[in-house]
Amino acid sequence: MPGARCLLLRSPVLATPLQVGPVRLDTNLLLAPIAGWCDLAWRMTCRELGGVGLACTDLLSPRGLLCGSEASLDLARTNEFDRPVGMQLYGSDPALLADGARWCADHGATVVDLNMGCPVDKVCKKDGGSKLMCDPDRAVRIAQAVRTALPDAIPLTAKMRLGWSEADFERGAACSLAVRLARVGVATITVHGRTTEQMFKGECRREGIRRVVEAVAEATGPYTATPGGGIPVVGNGDVRTPDDAVSMLRETGCAGVMIGRGAFAMPWVFRLAWREQLRLRGLPHTRDTEPTEPEKIEIVRRYFDRMREFRGDHYAMHKIRQKIAWLGKTINGSHCRELKDGVRQAATPRDVHRALDHWLAVAPTSGRAVPPVPA
Repeated sequence: MPGARCLLLRSPVLATPLQVGPVRLDTNLLLAPIAGWCDLAWRMTCRELGGVGLACTDLLSPRGLLCGSEASLDLARTNEFDRPVGMQLYGSDPALLADGARWCADHGATVVDLNMGCPVDKVCKKDGGSKLMCDPDRAVRIAQAVRTALPDAIPLTAKMRLGWSEADFERGAACSLAVRLARVGVATITVHGRTTEQMFKGECRREGIRRVVEAVAEATGPYTATPGGGIPVVGNGDVRTPDDAVSMLRETGCAGVMIGRGAFAMPWVFRLAWREQLRLRGLPHTRDTEPTEPEKIEIVRRYFDRMREFRGDHYAMHKIRQKIAWLGKTINGSHCRELKDGVRQAATPRDVHRALDHWLAVAPTSGRAVPPVPA
């Protein structure tokens, strides 16, 4: 459709770095906080491949941070390469969350994010995560308390869903809450296009995200990618390819795209999605393509080695056995059962490296199987 294409090319958010309060990102693409997948090793792996504007930590318990819990401090670990970084807090106590936000500000956070979208029982049973959408007054009090606790240089953001239930979606619960949050100082709002009851089933409902974009724009003014130029809304859900990221921007009018599970098998998706936006806008861009087979193996290797460095061999071995199924989805057209088996059966870090080296030495590029790793 020529008209739709013209509308896309005139989009003020396509290939436009996201402005989060006083913080200007390099792109409009964000790495989502997903439990078990957003540790420092993964954030660094995705950042190294390019295109990531902001990466976020796993859910952080403010009580755990303040008490010095080893698990919480481990999840909050960051370094100079891991910038800009969002630290995501969850809970239901405004005062405790405010104290947690101060801790984040003192320990390297570029942005502090409030989780109002996690649908899992262990979070919702404590009135945190998306359960806060059932108590919007409390959610707003939390945002006010945290915003007051943070220095002006550190913006406050929030991530939510379309509501708890279908009835919430129909009555525009996400629109109402997003507007109220924007009015008390939340600088950016990310919306996952499902309700809590949907969990991760069904399709992301982009029309729901668009309603939030329109409601926030009407209340705060259109987003202009400049300080004080309206509150941006970020779309999240079912973004697996560069084309998905572009269509999310096009169909919802959102200012940015958050990618989570789509990066599990393609951590370079951010680079390609940013390149595609630049291409559509007719702006200078590189000729980046999908990594070669050897490059994909080296991505897996560096991720594994980083997990060893930051979390130890036991953690790294456990996680690489779990994650090789995802990481191998795009290797040799996903015909890499021998590679996956070799990694899963590895008894030591050295065995993992042997499996990767074996694949590099003998793997074809035609989608055929290869011999197993020699004993």
